[in-house]
Amino acid sequence: MPGPLISADELAELIASGAPVRLLDVRWRLDRPDGLPAYLDGHIPGAVYVDLDHELADDGASPLEGRHPLPAGEALQRAARRWGIHDGDTVVVYDDLKSLSAARAWWLLTDAGLADVRILDGSLRAWTASGRELAQGEEHVEPGSVSLHPGHLPVLDIDDAAELAGSGILLDVRAEERYRGDAEPIDPRAGHIPGAVNLPTTGNVDADGRFLDPDALRARFAAAGVQPDATVGVYCGSGVTASHAALALVLAGYRPHLYPGSWSQWSNHPDRPVAVGSEPGAPAARKEHAS
Repeated sequence: MPGPLISADELAELIASGAPVRLLDVRWRLDRPDGLPAYLDGHIPGAVYVDLDHELADDGASPLEGRHPLPAGEALQRAARRWGIHDGDTVVVYDDLKSLSAARAWWLLTDAGLADVRILDGSLRAWTASGRELAQGEEHVEPGSVSLHPGHLPVLDIDDAAELAGSGILLDVRAEERYRGDAEPIDPRAGHIPGAVNLPTTGNVDADGRFLDPDALRARFAAAGVQPDATVGVYCGSGVTASHAALALVLAGYRPHLYPGSWSQWSNHPDRPVAVGSEPGAPAARKEHAS
């Protein structure tokens, strides 16, 4: 089975071979969530635009679930069929920001049971740097017939995240200033989940946006306290870039648990404790589910 990364040259060869491949353009960023204008201005030929806020998240959920809760399986399947995906297709996802948003599509589709989902390593920049051209305007594809069945990858709910911060290792992959609580541009409270260790996911890629090699990633995670036999979870601001860290952990040989609600969910619950500063702080006590 191919790995989760694909180079620009490998992608070009795959397209030229005539193999069934579906390209997804997942451009999104916190300060510019609508990536459609950039997509229309130039994208890899054949790629379909994916709206992260509305197709890769449940945009009708309560803030108590976080800013980007996972979409329902039926909704994700409808979107995937709109993108033209059929069972057995190879799906390649990319963005223009070091795969930080494309990883969300990779995680969701892998969790939903697609066997061959890959990220264009180095993002759109890798494609253009190779001298290949972009297409403009909107691509029109025939609807697909894929069947999706979410639940293949491990996830954490808010109670699981609190417990894991004490029993295993929970990585907060946001920028250091947000982890410390120096600044919080969007969520209700600043700081981090008590017991969580900070390891920004931007350090998992090089200056060109390509993922570090597996040995370098393992060394980075080991330095943060991630041991081969430990249960490791990841969270970020709203569950998007946590998927990027999850991919890095997979490349390093781990089976990470994603906390989709992330800080946006935790900080919306006033009864949940918050730690500030550069140290993890005391792990949060587990809150039992009401019977």
